[in-house]
Amino acid sequence: MARVAMGEDLMEMNRFAGKVLVITGGAGGLGAAIAQGAGLQGGAIAILDTNITAIDSLVANLGSQGITAAGRVVDVRDGTAVTTAIGELAEALSGIDILITAAGGSLGTPRDLDDITDDDLDLVLDVNVKGTYYCARACIPHMKKKGGGAIVTFSSIGGRSASPVTGVPYAAAKAAILGLTRRLAKEVGLDNIRVNAVAPGLFLTDRLTGMFEKLSSTERDEVLSGIPLGRMPEIRECVDPVLFLASDESSYITGAVLDVNGGRLMPN
Repeated sequence: MARVAMGEDLMEMNRFAGKVLVITGGAGGLGAAIAQGAGLQGGAIAILDTNITAIDSLVANLGSQGITAAGRVVDVRDGTAVTTAIGELAEALSGIDILITAAGGSLGTPRDLDDITDDDLDLVLDVNVKGTYYCARACIPHMKKKGGGAIVTFSSIGGRSASPVTGVPYAAAKAAILGLTRRLAKEVGLDNIRVNAVAPGLFLTDRLTGMFEKLSSTERDEVLSGIPLGRMPEIRECVDPVLFLASDESSYITGAVLDVNGGRLMPN
């Protein structure tokens, strides 16, 4: 039994050996955790983010662990800048195999309809939907050159049901990501590129912790009582499903959405 376990550990260590992963929003809490996990499993990591300090810190931290990493400051709403940065990273790291689009979220915009401005709507739709599209568009030609690849997009339980935490722009954006994912999967399947979405429930990153704490005690109780597992998740419990969809272990899965919410939403 010990030999089997050792073999499984070795397989996981080398899960992304020879692969280059682009992670958008990669210097933030969840993005950085994904980068760390993929790097420890053999991947070379390319970070896109808007925070130069966080990028430099993460790249240095990954490098200190023997992980190949590079980063670029990019606003994913700028399609031209995204294409340029992706091209530079592909050249520096010898191509691109995997894209994980973790940039997005509610971005600090209000939940309640009366408080949402036009700028709030534009920000959430542009970062989540346009940003995902621009990054996929820029990465796909590089994946084709390498004979295939994988894309993991980020939807949310808030795009699949009415969330008490986030507002209409977020719900619309995360629902749109699902349509984008399915159509893109159909478009590039014959190029051996898989496209899947992960739809997390409420993971208490720094940004969402603030939103959760602003809820009334009744609303917080409602969220927790609706989770059959009876607890909030750890970040690891979102990272692992993302890395599964990015890896060859999901080689015959495309156009799918993986719900990671402790059972709060159980679609038919």
